Amino acid sequence: MTAVPARAWAVTAGGTAVNLCLGILYGWSVWKAALVPSDKSKYGQPMEGLNAGWTYLDDAQGTWAYAICGVVFALFMIPGGRLQDRYGAKIGATLGGLFLAAGCIIAGLMKSYEGLVIGFGVFGGIGMGLGYAAATPAAVKWFHSSRRGLIVGLVVAGYGAAAVYISPLADYLIRNHGLTGSFVGLGILFAVVVVIAGQLLNPPPAGYVAPAPAPGATGALPPPVAGTRIDFSANQMLRTWQFYALVFLFIGSAQSGLLVIANAKSLLTDAAGKTGFFAENAWLLVTFIGVVNATGRIGTGRYSDRIGRLNAYALNGMVSAVCLFIAPWVIAEKNVLMLFAIIGVMAWQYGGSLALMPAMTADYYGPKNLGLNYGLVFAGWGVAFFVPQLAGYIKRETGQWDGAFYLSAGLLVAAVLASRIIRKPVSAAPIA
Repeated sequence: MTAVPARAWAVTAGGTAVNLCLGILYGWSVWKAALVPSDKSKYGQPMEGLNAGWTYLDDAQGTWAYAICGVVFALFMIPGGRLQDRYGAKIGATLGGLFLAAGCIIAGLMKSYEGLVIGFGVFGGIGMGLGYAAATPAAVKWFHSSRRGLIVGLVVAGYGAAAVYISPLADYLIRNHGLTGSFVGLGILFAVVVVIAGQLLNPPPAGYVAPAPAPGATGALPPPVAGTRIDFSANQMLRTWQFYALVFLFIGSAQSGLLVIANAKSLLTDAAGKTGFFAENAWLLVTFIGVVNATGRIGTGRYSDRIGRLNAYALNGMVSAVCLFIAPWVIAEKNVLMLFAIIGVMAWQYGGSLALMPAMTADYYGPKNLGLNYGLVFAGWGVAFFVPQLAGYIKRETGQWDGAFYLSAGLLVAAVLASRIIRKPVSAAPIA
C-alpha cells in the first residue's frame, strides 16, 4: 500500500483547526448563564457593572440566538457545500471565518437580544455553515473509504473539542471584560485562526487515487457491489428514500445532544445547587461535554469502520436514550457525579453521530459531491434545534426539564428503530 501523502494530514489538521473555532456554538450555555438570571423577577431588567447596557433575558429568549444560529448554520451548509465542490475549500473557510467574526462583534457591540439574534444567530450561523462545509470534504477526498470514519471523526472532533477551551475562556472574559468583551475578543481571534488554517485545505491533484489497504489487511473493504452508483449528484440523491431516512437519523441523534449543550450550566446548577464549587465553576460541565463530544467523534468513527455505521449509530443511540429517560431522576436526586456520567454518554452519542452522518453520506452517495450532498443531509441537524428551543419554553412554564428529556428520549428511540431498516442505495443504472 502506498503511504498517504503528508499533505493529506496537513489538510486534516487544517480542517480540525477551522472547526476548533467554529465550535463556539457549543459554548453557548456559558453566555446563556450570564444572560438568564436564576431570579425570574430580573427578566427584562438592565444589567449593571461590566455588562451595563445589556438586559437580562428569560429562558426561551436565552435559547433563540443559539437555535437560530443552528438553523442558519444548517441552511448555509448547502451553498457552502456547493462552494467547496466547485471552487475548493479555501474560499468557504475564509468567508466562514470572516462572517463568524463579524457576527460575534455585532453581538457584542449591539448589547441586546436583537443583536444576539442578528450577530450570533444569523451572521455566526452563516460563518459556521460556510466554514464547516469546507473542512470535512476537503480531508475525506485524500483518504480511502476504509479510513473514512476515522478521518471524518478527526476533523469534526475539532468542532466538538472547541468547548474545551472556549467555555473556560468565555467564562473568564465575561467575568473580567463583560459580555461585550467576550464576544468581540473571540470574534477577532476566530477570524485570524480560521482564515489562516483555511489556506491548508488544498484539494488532491487531478488524477489522485487514495491509497487503499492491502487485500486482507485490517480495515480493508470488500470490492464494490456491481451496479452500485459510486457518485450521486444532489438531484440523484434527492430521488432516493435513503436520503430522507438519513435526515431523520440526523434529527434524532442531534436533538438530544443539542438539548444538553444549550443548557449544560443550568443543568449543573439545578443538580448541584446555587452555591458551592460546581455553582461557581459550572463551565466544567460544558468543558467535559466538549472533551467527550470530541472523543466520541474519533472513537465512533473508528469503530464504525469495523462494525458498520448503522450498528454504531444504534449502539450509541440506545445507551443514550436510557440516560435521557433517567436524567430527571438524577437531577432531582442532586447526584452531580451521575449527572456528569449520563451527560457524558449523551455527548459521546451526539459527537459520534457527527462522525457517522458525513461518513454514511459518502458511503451511500460517493465522495465526489460530498460537500453539497452532506450539506443537504445536514438540514436534519438544523431541524433538531426545535427540541432545545421547546425545552426553554417547557422549563419556563413548568420549572422542570422532565418533559424535554422524555421528548428527546422518544425521538432518539424512533431514530434508532429507523436505523434498522436503512440500506445503501443500489442502482443498475450506469454510473453518473
